[in-house]
Amino acid sequence: MAKSIMLQGTMSNVGKSFLTAALCRILRQDGYSVAPFKSQNMALNSFITPDGLEIGRAQALQAEAAGLEPSALMNPILLKPTTDVGSQVIVNGRVLGNMKAAEYFRRKKELIPDIMRAYETLSAQHDVIVIEGAGSPVELNLKKDDIVNMGLAELVRSPVLLVGDIDRGGVFAQLIGTLTLLESSQRELVKGLVVNKFRGDISLFSDGVQILEELSCKKVAGVVHYINCDLEDEDSLSEKLAARDLNGIIDIAVIRLPKISNFTDMDVFGQYEGVSVRYVSRAGELGDPDLIIIPGTKSTISDMQWLSESGLARAIKGSFDRRIPVFGICGGYQIMGRTVTDPLGSECGGSVAGLGLLDCETVFTSEKKQTQVRGRFGEVTGFFSCLSGAEFYGYEVHMGVTENTGTELTDCGGAFSGNGAGCYVHGIFDSADVSGRLVKELYRRKGLTYSGSSSDRREYRSAQLDILAENVRKALDMELIRRIIEEGV
Repeated sequence: MAKSIMLQGTMSNVGKSFLTAALCRILRQDGYSVAPFKSQNMALNSFITPDGLEIGRAQALQAEAAGLEPSALMNPILLKPTTDVGSQVIVNGRVLGNMKAAEYFRRKKELIPDIMRAYETLSAQHDVIVIEGAGSPVELNLKKDDIVNMGLAELVRSPVLLVGDIDRGGVFAQLIGTLTLLESSQRELVKGLVVNKFRGDISLFSDGVQILEELSCKKVAGVVHYINCDLEDEDSLSEKLAARDLNGIIDIAVIRLPKISNFTDMDVFGQYEGVSVRYVSRAGELGDPDLIIIPGTKSTISDMQWLSESGLARAIKGSFDRRIPVFGICGGYQIMGRTVTDPLGSECGGSVAGLGLLDCETVFTSEKKQTQVRGRFGEVTGFFSCLSGAEFYGYEVHMGVTENTGTELTDCGGAFSGNGAGCYVHGIFDSADVSGRLVKELYRRKGLTYSGSSSDRREYRSAQLDILAENVRKALDMELIRRIIEEGV
């Protein structure tokens, strides 16, 4: 069975996902067979594995860092919030059903056998498992039935690194306070501390390291700089969703839907010089962008209602009438059609009129489509004619069936009309063929020429993972970490 090391955080968004990816990359570079694991993830950014199973996108990124194909074994439970008090529960890559939070908390211990089967199968295949926790291990009202932080560490007998975020302040209170609130047996599982997201001269924190070690009786395994690498964030705390950059030559406005999902679909545009991506949540913020993207959503009907109530629906249609191109992905594609109907309550039930920019209608069913795809754009007219024949890769994950009465956008479906287009494929822009053509056309439309090269997201992401690993390796005491892994608990 594999050795293990677990990263737990003092709170959400301290950088556990990226540090897990970094350790996967470093250990792989050092000759280990390594795999990531997160027993329970809550995120609207998901990924479809080659065998058609759904997991958190962070685990897909970590698998890539480890040189592996993503697997449902790496994330046996995924919660995708559908309302403020409920989520779609995905177990072993397939939908178990929608549950209110209270029901899930009553039943989640029933899922421990699924967690352990996944972990033990993964453990039998690799040398090291790098485990990621979730949120904080000392949410005192949730500790009793924990299956993702110390509860999991105890189940699999894994040593723990506790990560604090110095950029948000109070790192001493974060780390020492968390250790203090742990049970003594759990505190023994913590074998080291990590201070993450440090800005400035690290030598100025040498006293801080000494203080932490004296107060905690734990070694500080490293102080990690705030690393400027362009990797995919997973959840709604992402700084990208607050982006308001208007300095680019090309202005891409992404509608920030309340239940936005897979916002990583737009990350590729950040690789192109002169292209800015900003997220818009108010009608007055839309302005006159060069391109509008309506992203995926976990609740299409309620988000369409929000668009109407907020005035953004009217603003988007006004932009479309002014010949500003609009592209919808998955739920955004559904929103661009005439109607969306959910007769079975697969998401939130009911029916709503869409934006009417595409000649299609969507009906939700009980079956969820989950598949990786490769394809090619058809003969497209209008603004998106620049994509005719372009090759793409990506994946589909949706419950709606969309009937398009016009010509299909791609050989995997979708629709186009004038300056509007949409399809179900997440990652549709990731190939250099698609993003490169689109950027060049946006430049051309402004009377300019884009002179840079086209950029494939997968190749770029691999290079960014190497940058992450290089910087984290320098910051961490890898000899200590390898000893922690070897000695276990």
